[in-house]
Amino acid sequence: MKAMSRLAVVTFFCLLAARLHGAGNQINVGMVPDAGATQVSVQEKAPLKTYLAHALGRDVNLIVPTNYNATIEALGNGSLDFAYLGGLSYLKAHKEYGVIPLVQRSVDLEFHTLFICGASQPIHSLQDLKNKKFAYGDINSTAGHLIPYMEMRQAGVNPDSQVQSRYSGSHPATAKAVESGAVDAGALDETVFNSMVSAGKLDANKVRVFHVSKPFVDYVWVARKDVDKETQDKFMQAFISLKEGQNDDVLQILRGKKFVQANNSEYNVLRLIAEELKMM
Repeated sequence: MKAMSRLAVVTFFCLLAARLHGAGNQINVGMVPDAGATQVSVQEKAPLKTYLAHALGRDVNLIVPTNYNATIEALGNGSLDFAYLGGLSYLKAHKEYGVIPLVQRSVDLEFHTLFICGASQPIHSLQDLKNKKFAYGDINSTAGHLIPYMEMRQAGVNPDSQVQSRYSGSHPATAKAVESGAVDAGALDETVFNSMVSAGKLDANKVRVFHVSKPFVDYVWVARKDVDKETQDKFMQAFISLKEGQNDDVLQILRGKKFVQANNSEYNVLRLIAEELKMM
């Protein structure tokens, strides 16, 4: 009886250890809510979750936090192992928590902000934004805040005193605010705009692009600094291995065609801009 009792105790603790190991084996992956943080947005990303789980050989929990800053903080407190960040969010997360840049879409090396306005608005240049109602996205967005703020200043428009600004919280929300007439104009991620138009989620007859920003480096997938190198490499390779014609369901979610390795030095110019504008 004593031997059987000891065996039962050993078996119990082995099962408990296995269960705890399984829980700790899960990879938590976050994405800034550039396309919104709705439940539908999370469900639409299911093919990405499945793909990453297969590539990593681990359970994957895909999370879209409520805002950009929540994604940054989750990397800092260990709630996330990997995350998809915009350029400005990356700079903040790298400075505060030492996150490691891994991989990005090829388009992210020369990204653009699109300035859009209502189709009937008398807006044809950045100077025409004076005294107009204007929507940024999230305050920590590169394409939705930092770049449009900078370009207005360079065009001789004071965004703080000459424009009636508000934050929509995401790129799609900015697009819909312009479409509905809630604001006169706004700025957003070029891939989100094109995706919304092609999917019929934005009426191209009600909005028009009146200015395209100069190119800049934007989105990047990063690892929390404590994630082991082997797992980092697997995660990076999962994205580099994506191919058109084979992984179209995943590439559509990511709004990209090809992924390349990222490095911190690519963001030096953006870092200088963010520091000059006192956004980090």
